[in-house]
Amino acid sequence: MNDRMATDRARGEIAHGRRLSLGDAEATWGWGTPAGRLRARRRADFILEGAALVPGMSALEIGCGTGMFSEMFAESGAVFLAVDIAEELVAQARRRGIPNVRFAARPFETCDAEGPFDAVLGSSVLHHLEIGPALTRILGLLKPGGRLSFAEPNYLNPQVFLERKLRFYQPLFWYVSPGETAFVRWSLEHLLERTGFCDISITPFDWLHPSTPERFVGPVRRIGRALEATPLLREFAGSLGIRARRPPS
Repeated sequence: MNDRMATDRARGEIAHGRRLSLGDAEATWGWGTPAGRLRARRRADFILEGAALVPGMSALEIGCGTGMFSEMFAESGAVFLAVDIAEELVAQARRRGIPNVRFAARPFETCDAEGPFDAVLGSSVLHHLEIGPALTRILGLLKPGGRLSFAEPNYLNPQVFLERKLRFYQPLFWYVSPGETAFVRWSLEHLLERTGFCDISITPFDWLHPSTPERFVGPVRRIGRALEATPLLREFAGSLGIRARRPPS
């Protein structure tokens, strides 16, 4: 991707963030329902476990949005720099007043001065980026032995696949930004290896849809856990949990 294409993509994401900020961004992303809240909590716990953060460590959160996940990540006691290129969403995040998180409206690529970090993490953000250069940049922002931990959409999931293939139908898929994509875990694993990461683990998970009625949440969660443990079927889960490390020096 050349510089002009990268700039156009960034502009598109900034405009998309501005559009989301005019409404309830968290509702748009599905985090406000009973099922959505449980889904978000499980996702945050998964990311935090992969980051292995403890009090006193430093971390970079990419694509913090409104700061909903930042608030959960901050429970680790680590010190966070949380960035997003959409100023309007960062303004909402700052209003949360999370003491161990500093929010900034800027590209994550510009965070050298605050790094290197013990962990770089985020929820549903890598698929908005040009993934090859982004992974190279993340590797450079990590300390030796530092950890990468993200949750991202799984391209093999039927809903995710249709959202990307039919994004041109704006009335139905307006919440999908022009530049975003999704990942197939095997190709992403190979890209992480080529970039220089080690201890790579990519796990399909998450069958609980945010629109699940509250009375069905329990049964759907139980079925989802069974599907996550079933070879082949697990590959169609909604999300990929992505973990890797920068090799120790």
